[in-house]
Amino acid sequence: MSEDTRSELYAELAAVGPYGTHPGHALITMVEPHPGHEYAYNRWYEDDHYYAGAMAMPWMYAGRRWVATRDLQLLRYPEKSAIAQPVTAGCYLSTYWITAGRYDDHMRWTVAINKRLNRDARVYHDRTHVLTAFQDHEATVYRDGAAGPRDIHALDHPYAGLVLQVVEVDAPEQRAPLLEWLRSRHLPKRLAGSPAAMVTVFRPTPLPGDRMTYVKQVEGVDTRLTLLWFLQADPRECWETHFAGLDAAVAESGLGRVELTAPFIPTVPGTDTYVDRLR
Repeated sequence: MSEDTRSELYAELAAVGPYGTHPGHALITMVEPHPGHEYAYNRWYEDDHYYAGAMAMPWMYAGRRWVATRDLQLLRYPEKSAIAQPVTAGCYLSTYWITAGRYDDHMRWTVAINKRLNRDARVYHDRTHVLTAFQDHEATVYRDGAAGPRDIHALDHPYAGLVLQVVEVDAPEQRAPLLEWLRSRHLPKRLAGSPAAMVTVFRPTPLPGDRMTYVKQVEGVDTRLTLLWFLQADPRECWETHFAGLDAAVAESGLGRVELTAPFIPTVPGTDTYVDRLR
């Protein structure tokens, strides 16, 4: 007799609740496989976890993996980062979009499925979560206005690179002025004439109390903003001209400080491309 999967509930659930395309939420996770486990980790994530632990879940509708080879890791700053110690830690980055208004529904599922995966020995433990957080969307700033892909397309469009930037303030009430400055002044100026087509801005949310114990609770929930710069060029080709001074620009504003600026390139799904260039 086949297992009862409660199929009748799917029609009931599909008939209610938000179902737009806006990326109201994201999962952004930067992970460091332990030395000697790079190939095994990559195959586990590519062949199993990217799907069973992410894309197969309700309301998680787009995803992409990124990698920082050693030369990309060495471009990161600041050297003393509140995010990564050392700043080169976290050579893989995964980014996922979640439908606006479906955060709670998705979280119920993701906690349950990851407990099941762990119980069934389908979680790879020889890795460290350097930065893993669900995030709420705050803004998207475009270089070309209405032309070109929207943020809903960002994880499917063949961008050549991505820059992860984390900006922090000292007190929660300082975050709104920082966000407004980023959205209306800093990002439009930086995007103009640059190889970055858009920047999405998110704020981290706390992980649920019943999360998996190998993922640490999110820091900076009230004081951080997470920026994703989507590039039409390899970040190595434009780093000095467009990205090397982002920390200085934020510091000069007096509104916050950059705790991490880290470039990545997309992985090649289903392959071990770049795994031999991580160390």
